[in-house]
Amino acid sequence: MAQGRELKGRIKSIEGTRKITRSMEMVATSKLKRAQDRVVAARPYARALEAVIADLYSPELAERFPLLRQPAANEQGTPVRGSRAAVLLITSNQGLAGAFNANLIREARSLLARLSTAGVETDLHIVGRKGLGFFRYIGAKIASSRTDIGDKPTAEHGSQLVDTLMSDFIERRLDAVYVVYAKYNSPLSTPPVAERVLPVAPPVRNGPARDYLLFPNAHDILDALLPLYVRNAIYRALVETVAGEQGARRTAMKAATDNAGEILNVLRRTYNRARQAQITQEIAEIVGGAEALSG
Repeated sequence: MAQGRELKGRIKSIEGTRKITRSMEMVATSKLKRAQDRVVAARPYARALEAVIADLYSPELAERFPLLRQPAANEQGTPVRGSRAAVLLITSNQGLAGAFNANLIREARSLLARLSTAGVETDLHIVGRKGLGFFRYIGAKIASSRTDIGDKPTAEHGSQLVDTLMSDFIERRLDAVYVVYAKYNSPLSTPPVAERVLPVAPPVRNGPARDYLLFPNAHDILDALLPLYVRNAIYRALVETVAGEQGARRTAMKAATDNAGEILNVLRRTYNRARQAQITQEIAEIVGGAEALSG
């Protein structure tokens, strides 16, 4: 019954694996709900900031704000040769989320390749162990990295990541800043996207302009709102990536649990057939021995 013992060992092993993947699916589902709440809470604030900036924006005011300075770029919006850009890649600290991190890394490499082809020098900044591990493995130069943010990002984390980049942009040490993150549409749809956060693109006004009472004046208000707008863009990228990670992990763990169940069904049927064949063979041997003795 060596085959039966081997099958029982495999069944026990896969049952243990299924318990682990089922538990991870349940944990990811719990974390996903909290991450979705943070995404939903961040979006109205971003829309309100964008609406106010769109209403206050004018070409005359834009000339006074470094964050609105539009550098020379080609038709695709890529800075011209000789420029310098920063790329902020946001990945997760943990794996077991399907192709989630691989897709983000692929998007970042594609952006870096496009910028390099256009003759733009790049500084790579990475959030998350998965992205950091990959680019270290291929020997890429990394300007900075963070692995301490985890799955509960705050607005302060967004400020810490982008404030230095904003200062470099204002001082003309950078001509553009991009962020690569997972845009959260649903638990099943978290496509990687690369967005330019600096310079700030003039927001498009939806509908007629609102009639504001401005105090002290539009210049001072924009001066305070523009950095908030950039910081909020990074914060939203963080929370959407976390939500995308948990959605991808839940999907991956559910698929693993389902696959383990299918394998268990096959192994159990195989084990039962082998056991039945062994019992039948033993009965046949007993009957044959009894007939031999009686004869």
